[in-house]
Formats: sequence, structure tokens, C-alpha cells
Amino acid sequence: MSEREDRSDREDRPDLETLRRELTQLRHQLHRQPELAGQEAETAALVAKTLAAWPRTTGSVEILTGLGGHGLAAIFPAADDAPGPTVMLRCELDALPLAESPACPWPSRNPSAAHKCGHDGHMAMVCGVARHLAACPPPRGRVILVFQPAEETGTGAAALLADGRFRALDPDWIFALHNLPGHPPWSVLTRAGAFAAGSCGVRIRLEGATSHAAYPEQGHSPDRALARLVTDLINLNSDQGDELALVTITHARLGDPAFGITPGQAEILATIRAQDDAVLRRLKEETSRRAHAAARRWDLAVRVGFEEEFPVTWNDAHAVDMIAAAARELDLDVQDPAESPFRWSEDFGLLTAWRPGAMFGLGAGPDHAPLHSPHYDFPDDLLIPGVMMLEKIIAHAMRAGNPPKPVC
Repeated sequence: MSEREDRSDREDRPDLETLRRELTQLRHQLHRQPELAGQEAETAALVAKTLAAWPRTTGSVEILTGLGGHGLAAIFPAADDAPGPTVMLRCELDALPLAESPACPWPSRNPSAAHKCGHDGHMAMVCGVARHLAACPPPRGRVILVFQPAEETGTGAAALLADGRFRALDPDWIFALHNLPGHPPWSVLTRAGAFAAGSCGVRIRLEGATSHAAYPEQGHSPDRALARLVTDLINLNSDQGDELALVTITHARLGDPAFGITPGQAEILATIRAQDDAVLRRLKEETSRRAHAAARRWDLAVRVGFEEEFPVTWNDAHAVDMIAAAARELDLDVQDPAESPFRWSEDFGLLTAWRPGAMFGLGAGPDHAPLHSPHYDFPDDLLIPGVMMLEKIIAHAMRAGNPPKPVC
């Protein structure tokens, strides 16, 4: 580490207790005003206001707003424009369509949304990095902090990449983290290759014809097709060998509640997950094939649609090395996750397909309420370790320099 970088790591930084209080207050404020995917206007405005308010040693921070919807990016160049790599950190703006736990001391004021995945904490940590960068710019190159909309629906990263202003930022490296309940606190979980599974939602709608319940033969009920499809889709899990290939039925509906009318339509919703994009495509094709086969057998019309599609998140090996080195410098435990990959999905995979990068998990504790649970709340004691990890990763990426970029 150069003398200049070592000095930048010490100067103009608030003491950790002050930073902890600032970020905890910000996290609770974000928690109180959650917004669903595509609706994050007030969240983005609060983040932009926070970033602009941090004390700066030079000029004002450049903030791009309206990226891919309500996304924003804060750009921190070297003070003297010294050439170097562009390092991007990404976090998420959106919350989940879940009710708040009555026990939460800083409850959501939005009855239709709550931060039950920890995006409020991720935003607060990235704002903590901004706090340091505002006072002490990077020694070379640029650091760009991205607050992405609509992660929960799998549409936000794609919207960013469709925005020319975002693509023009042209990072050399891109990183993200996610808090992970069920793992030792402050442990760092990462691996090269597939880190998080790809997934998509499938909606199958069967159309027949109703009849009087006394004369079911006069209609075309989708009841047998529905029953067959539920079994067929569940059995797809065992047809793929040792690879992660999971089909989960999340909803099924047969007609409308009535005693005197046979059903004329049915709907199945399922989630498909796989550890490889090719396996995911194969599962989608097989799901569609079986839905059409059932419809033909029982003389029904059928529509099959795929929604909320997430690619597999692939981690670059060099980026993973930087994450592990950063964790070791902070004396944090580095773990190769037992799940290979994690079953949950992240649209961050679209960004690592665009530029080299990696995601890592930060353990939230073995007994912490799981993600998407009504009892979940981001643990505030992760804020400072998260900030320090991200700052160390930036330093390693700056030293790594500029990797070759794909032509795209």
C-alpha cells in the first residue's frame, strides 16, 4: 500500500462509533419508508439527499438519478483525476410486499411493504462507504456507488443495462453483498463460479368449459389436468440427477368456489430454480412441454408464461480473491458456502455477466430470523463490518488495475 493510500485510510474518517450511530439512524429511517419494486421514488430521494449531505473535501458528489427507473449512481473520482480502474458497488432500493412485524421498534409506515430482505441495511452500508469517499476520494480511478431499483422482481439490473447512462459508467470491477441469516455473525461467504441459483416464475393457465355439477360430462373441467401437472412439475426435481433443479408449486387454483358449477379454468404458479443457466432453460422447456401435453390430453386451451426471471449469479475468480483478501485483513472468517450455489436468486448475475465482479454474503447469525420472514429485521451490528469490507475490496480492486473488458 502506498503512503498516499495508507494516509487516505486514516484521514477525514469519522470515528467508528459516530459512523455507527449515523448509519443506524439512516437504516431505521429507510426501514420506516419501504417501497416496492418500481416504486422507490422516496427511497431514492432520501439516498440522494444523504449522499449530497456528507462533508466533502473537494467539490460536490456527482449523482445520476432516474437510472433504469428510480436507480441512482454516485460517482467519486480521484481528487486529481489520477488514472486507474473504475470500481462499482451495487445495492438495492426495493422492499417486499409483506406486512411489518408488530414487534419492530422502527416499523414500516407502508402497510403494503416492509424491508424483510435487508436492503435497508445494504443501502446504509453503501452510504457509509460514500461517507468516507466524500471526505477522502480514491487515490486513483473512480468509485461508483449504485442503488438499483426492482431487484426483488428481477427487472432492475436489466433496466439499468438498458439505460445508456448506466452503461456509459463502464466499470472495471463490480461488487455486491447480501446479509445471510443462518451463518456465523460477520462471516464472509463467497466462492468463484455459481454463487446464487438462477430462477423464474412460471404461470400455467388452463381453459375448458363449465357445466352443471350434476352433468360434469357436458363441460371440460381442467381438474385432472391440474392434478397431473402438479405431480409432473414436482417430479421434475428428481429427473435432473445431482444438479440443483428445483420446481416449487407456490399457488394452484381450480375454478371459483361453488357447489353447483364444475370448474372451467385453472391456474398453477411455480418457481423453477437451477444452478446452471442451461439446466434452467431445460426445466423451462420441460415445464412448457408437460403443460401442453396435459392440455391436449384433456382437450383444454393452455397458456404458459415465464415471469420474474433471474440468471445464475457467476462470481469472477479474481474478484473472489479480492473479497477473501479483504476479509482476512479484517480478521473475518472466510467460508465456502455449503450450498452450491445458494438456492435464492439475484439479478446481480446480469451485472457480473456484463463486467467482472462478485457477490459475497455477510453472516447475520445462526439464530437470526430468515430472509423474507415477517420477523426478520436487518441486524445493525453488521453495518460497520459491511462498510469496512466494501472499503477494503475497493482498495484491492484499485491495486488490481484494469482487467480486459468484453466486447459488447
